Amino acid sequence: MPRSFRIPQPAGWALAVVAAGTIAGGAPPASAQAVEPRHPVERTELGGRVHVQLNTTSAEDVPASELLVRRARIWAATRVNGWIDGAVQVDVSGASAVARFAFVRLSLSPAARLSFGQFKRAFDNFELTSSSQILVVERDGDVRSAGSCAGVGGVCSYSRFSEKLLFSSLDVGMLLQGEVAGGRVGYLLSATNGPGPNTREENDAKSFSGRVVWSVGRSIRLGANGAVHDYPNPVTGRDAFARAAALDIEVGDFENGVHVQAGILAGDNWRNLDAAGEESRFVAWQGIATYRFALNGAARLRAVEPVVRVSWGDPDRREVSDGGLLLSPGMMIHFDGRNKIAANVDIWRTASHAGV
Repeated sequence: MPRSFRIPQPAGWALAVVAAGTIAGGAPPASAQAVEPRHPVERTELGGRVHVQLNTTSAEDVPASELLVRRARIWAATRVNGWIDGAVQVDVSGASAVARFAFVRLSLSPAARLSFGQFKRAFDNFELTSSSQILVVERDGDVRSAGSCAGVGGVCSYSRFSEKLLFSSLDVGMLLQGEVAGGRVGYLLSATNGPGPNTREENDAKSFSGRVVWSVGRSIRLGANGAVHDYPNPVTGRDAFARAAALDIEVGDFENGVHVQAGILAGDNWRNLDAAGEESRFVAWQGIATYRFALNGAARLRAVEPVVRVSWGDPDRREVSDGGLLLSPGMMIHFDGRNKIAANVDIWRTASHAGV
């Protein structure tokens, strides 16, 4: 693997390889314990996940390569009875352990399941896909020392806008979800504080998001997403609200054959304000396509899966050539369960450099 490779800036590339493993186990039922608890639970499960990554970059002002523990998570899930359950997931990969998921859920019916706690907002199919199943190594294309997308930093990828503008990902609040029309239509509605996980509320307003998914046949799912994010505007000194909407389609699944996730996202870039405190308008689109080849009869390998991502974003539609394009070809090698080795080459080209 070459240590560096020069590409005229502001273009850049990065290679990321991740080895991911998921383990799970179950605890014996409460009735089997030496001392029966006062309120026995129906079932408790423990599990964990470790993602170890090697990445390298063409940038000359940072180390050419690095090894890191990208994720190291421990989770516990408990079902009290047929309609009450909950889960806690802790990330211990940083300098300290921080909570990710922590919620209690009331399953009133298949059409109404109500959760309280910390969870992912009801927005963006790419973000709602578990990190144990995502089709690329890094959702936002983490090309070190390349790009400075207005407001959100990094490269102007779809997931960069979705996550950094806090329309998706973790927050504290309430979530209502369910399925109707015989399971053909699913929905999620969330009301949250807004600032993100493990963070106290910062103003008097709340953030809201919603997602509806329509299953067309067995292998096609269409999604519509909407979000309103509250934030204290540093220019006006008042609470403000940024809006975003997204449409997505998913074809196939995480088993064998073709799998495609694609979407378009637009909204207010509230981290990029003008002198009057007005947000710029951003737009982004992304497509990820894979084909999973099953390896029947292989001793340890279960499948290989080539993948390619194309992601484009513009942080300020008033400006010309301030966005860019992210291209990520790669390969995944699957073992039992959700254990895999994945490799991506993330190639970033600014709109001005590409002549767009």
